[in-house]
Amino acid sequence: MTTTVYHEGSRAVQDRVGVRELADHVGRSIGPGIKPVAATFLEHQPFLVLGAADPATGEVWSSVLAGTPGFVRATGPHQISVRAAPLPTDPLRAALATPGTPVGTIALDPRTRRRMRLNGRMRPAPAGFAVEAERVFSNCPKYLQKRETYEEDPTRRPRSPLVSTELSATQRAFIEAADTFFVTTVHDTGADASHRGGNPGFLRAESPRELTWRDYPGNSMFLTLGNLAADPRAGVLLLDWTTGTTLQLTGEARTYFAANGDRTIRFTLTKAVDTPSALPLRWSAPHYSPANPEPGR
Repeated sequence: MTTTVYHEGSRAVQDRVGVRELADHVGRSIGPGIKPVAATFLEHQPFLVLGAADPATGEVWSSVLAGTPGFVRATGPHQISVRAAPLPTDPLRAALATPGTPVGTIALDPRTRRRMRLNGRMRPAPAGFAVEAERVFSNCPKYLQKRETYEEDPTRRPRSPLVSTELSATQRAFIEAADTFFVTTVHDTGADASHRGGNPGFLRAESPRELTWRDYPGNSMFLTLGNLAADPRAGVLLLDWTTGTTLQLTGEARTYFAANGDRTIRFTLTKAVDTPSALPLRWSAPHYSPANPEPGR
């Protein structure tokens, strides 16, 4: 299984860090099947994060869809159905309408600090789309902030997005106050959507066009960094857990290795889409993960 789970980019990072054997062990948990416990988990989620490359422009974007729990459902051992559509202004809309597009998804439940990733291929379907699963796996709760409750605001309506090639001062402040973001990366083998979390300040807006974050120790698979080693295109998504605003960024990201073993990712922005009130969900305040390092450490 591990020979198909990892491509040369992930292998190069694993070897550089010295975790190939551990990665092989962890990689045995990845398979194409959706187990009953995973199917049940999906049906209880009010939102789904997903990412892909635009088939026309090549830009990689991350996005999020929300709906009444059950809007994401396993319709077989190797397929999920998503009964929702992206906003007309969502930069990921074209990719989600193109059959066969590689897509990465992540279902995350802040109430239980559980998450599940499913990568596969797009297939249009009535009232939404389906994803034919190629890789399904769960991750540990490390760096996940707990949010105990949420409510849906039926009066909230998405407003017109602000599209730019640089981050405003307000957007940079929003980024530096974030405790969670999502990143999509791609490779010839497919697309992957992943979660990153930490105490506010762990994600830095170094300039109007550059973000940085430290790569905290994880499951040693290095799927994200492995993809970036082969293809630097990336899409970043931030959510305002109170107002429902989304900030979608596309650009390129590269990993820098320090002599002490630290890893820093530098993301260079090419385009930003800021959509006020994009989601109808309002979550309670976070309880930060005890695994979070202090920013700068």
